[in-house]
Amino acid sequence: MQIEYDHTGFFDEMFEKDGKPRPHYEGIFQRLKTLSTAEFDQKREAVDLSLLQQGVTFTVYGDEESTERIFPFDLMPRIIPNKEWTMLEEGLTQRIVALNLFLKDIYHEQKIVKDGIIPAEVLATGKHFRKEMRDFSPPNDIYIHICGTDLIRDDNGDYLVLEDNGRCPSGVSYMIENRNVMKRAFPRFFPKSGVRSVLDYPDQLLKTLKFASPNESDNPTVAVLTPGVYNSAYFEHCFLARQMGVEIVQGQDLVVKNDFVYMKTTVGLKKVDVLYRRIDDDFLDPKAFRKDSVLGVPGLMQAYRAGNVGLANAVGTGIADDKVTYCFVPDMIKYYLDQEPILPNVKTWLPYKKEDLDYTLENADKLVIKAANEAGGYGMLIGPKATKAEVEDFKKKVKAHPRDFIAQTPISLSRHPTYCDKEFDGRHIDLRPYILYGDKVRVMPGGLTRVALRKGSLVVNSSQGGGSKDTWVLKQDK
Repeated sequence: MQIEYDHTGFFDEMFEKDGKPRPHYEGIFQRLKTLSTAEFDQKREAVDLSLLQQGVTFTVYGDEESTERIFPFDLMPRIIPNKEWTMLEEGLTQRIVALNLFLKDIYHEQKIVKDGIIPAEVLATGKHFRKEMRDFSPPNDIYIHICGTDLIRDDNGDYLVLEDNGRCPSGVSYMIENRNVMKRAFPRFFPKSGVRSVLDYPDQLLKTLKFASPNESDNPTVAVLTPGVYNSAYFEHCFLARQMGVEIVQGQDLVVKNDFVYMKTTVGLKKVDVLYRRIDDDFLDPKAFRKDSVLGVPGLMQAYRAGNVGLANAVGTGIADDKVTYCFVPDMIKYYLDQEPILPNVKTWLPYKKEDLDYTLENADKLVIKAANEAGGYGMLIGPKATKAEVEDFKKKVKAHPRDFIAQTPISLSRHPTYCDKEFDGRHIDLRPYILYGDKVRVMPGGLTRVALRKGSLVVNSSQGGGSKDTWVLKQDK
């Protein structure tokens, strides 16, 4: 099995410029050379069948043909050497600590605003800033318990932060399932490959959630709160609840009495101490937020503020997830930690500022423009690949609502060998590591590598034609 393709023009994860495999890829490179194309295809088909039988799916909103799809998986793993991962781990830890200090500050004294580091208007106009959280402290002052930070690499192979997903980051179930199928596909090679495990994620997640309990109990009751079967990540909600051995509930399964939250069971009501909620703030409690929500639990916010139930993530973390706020994270790190950021941001313009708006409108065809509060690759313009009409249409949107958009320099994402159309070719990838913040910060050694399966595409999101790879972090460097 040969891995040969044109890997020039971009940073290639596997090959050096002279065409030699990088040292951390040497093992898998040699292993694949021993396989025939037929044997490789046989492994791929076995993996696809396994994912299908286990129902590893996601839902595509607005798709008339099929709402539920199998998440495409590429058998060629992405490999990260130990030294490189150590730097990423330190950078991600630094970032989540700063984001939590920021959230505590803005919902209390707002020193960072008073000291002129972040403009007050960023908070005042932030769609996800929740006044209901003012002067309230969640257990242990932790707001973001689970974070998925998207990383990319530029032409030089330098890592950059693309965004922080601090509300309900999804995809971790695919990280675990990808690892399981890879172990089955290479049963003799995998144990010798020196890869760190990610399979204890459910145990670490449960430990993190229990730490979010406001009640002094040795074994607090945890449940996963899902919007239901029509949510795009419903598979993941069920998967994580099953793996943690906790109940999965919908809003209708919960009731609030005297500011305590109870779960309806066949033997009566059972008090819930912590909810891993996979419902956005807007729909969490119709008494506090959207009155028309049928997904949430009436009175939940009051129970939360009374200190009788823990929520992960806390209400109001969406303001840290806002792409305008993202621009200020390096400043937060300097302000709260007195440190230089280990992981830099992508160069970003904020059109709510007059000079940035002018630049964005003049250069829209050269920039990537994103909606500040969208996810999944929606609400985005990739200027260099857009038609003139699409660019003009986006410029009107930005001009009408400048606070709702950011603009960034297009980054030539690194490429990785990916098996497409019966051969290997380079495809652009990103990486979403998962960070847990409980009694301490834990960065899972791996994450979800997403790959743009369409040739030349920079959009890696599963909802728009992306797939995934297993991510191997090595225990030792060679």
